[in-house]
Amino acid sequence: MLDRRAILGGAFSLAAASAVGPALAQAATTQWPPAEYVALWPDRPPNAPKILPKPNFTMNGTAPRRELWLRGVAQPVVGVFRPANPDGRALLSIPGGGYQFISVENEGINVAKTFNPFGVTVFVLGYRLPGEGWIDSQDVPLQDAQRAMRLIRANAGRYGIRAETLGVVGFSAGGLLAASIATAWDDPVYKGVDAADQGSARPAYAGLVYPVTSGDLMRVGTGPAARFDPARRLRGNAPPLFIVHALDDPIVPFSEPMNMLVAAREAKVPVEAHFLQEGGHGFGPSYLAPGLPGAEWPEVFDRWIKRTLAAQKTSAD
Repeated sequence: MLDRRAILGGAFSLAAASAVGPALAQAATTQWPPAEYVALWPDRPPNAPKILPKPNFTMNGTAPRRELWLRGVAQPVVGVFRPANPDGRALLSIPGGGYQFISVENEGINVAKTFNPFGVTVFVLGYRLPGEGWIDSQDVPLQDAQRAMRLIRANAGRYGIRAETLGVVGFSAGGLLAASIATAWDDPVYKGVDAADQGSARPAYAGLVYPVTSGDLMRVGTGPAARFDPARRLRGNAPPLFIVHALDDPIVPFSEPMNMLVAAREAKVPVEAHFLQEGGHGFGPSYLAPGLPGAEWPEVFDRWIKRTLAAQKTSAD
């Protein structure tokens, strides 16, 4: 398993960045963006500096865990991964990487490979990271997450999905962003650029996998980070939550997801939590040993999504 402690210095420091662009670094072997993708912003992204970061995509680790990491996001995109037999459900996957890089293969592309067979259309977010010179950099990841949710919903017919089924799943630092979109979906962090921005960015549900859930563990950008304290901001109008975390995680303490669980219970937000005895950090959807009970979390999450959406439909009717 890749050791993020060696990269993050044993703690999260949001100083560096990530990148999504149309060209791969020469050493990379995994394609990004995928064959189908959409740029989030029609022109320069909001909060752009005069000089944009340069894409820097690298392959890291050794087989069987050799994978693509992204740095230097200048033009964020959403990769589109369609299932062979879609059932109308949609999931936005937000990879982590401690806001030092984007673990787009393990926690994005592999999410699509795992959930496409369940009938879910998966969208992978390659977002900008705060440490690459963006103005008011603390807002940048949330800008991209909100915009992605709105664009996907505005084009639901094109993707063959039901807009009301769109949820998110986030991993590690991506879990912080997923938790933020679940509590700060309507924070005014950017000016609308087209009709899509009139739609809602609220997810139907949120999956949080070994997530950071408070601003205490991570310093986001250079400005106020109150919106990045989702455990403190959680209210009764938040979407249902699904939490997965390993108790032997050496990077994110179990108090982070536990705080979110407690906040959800106090706010009467539907929540399901799975605390695993073993798993460490960064296991994504497919890197837990098959013999470990936690290895089945994607199947459990899929069943939970179906049950949650069915309950929401019954309530709406």
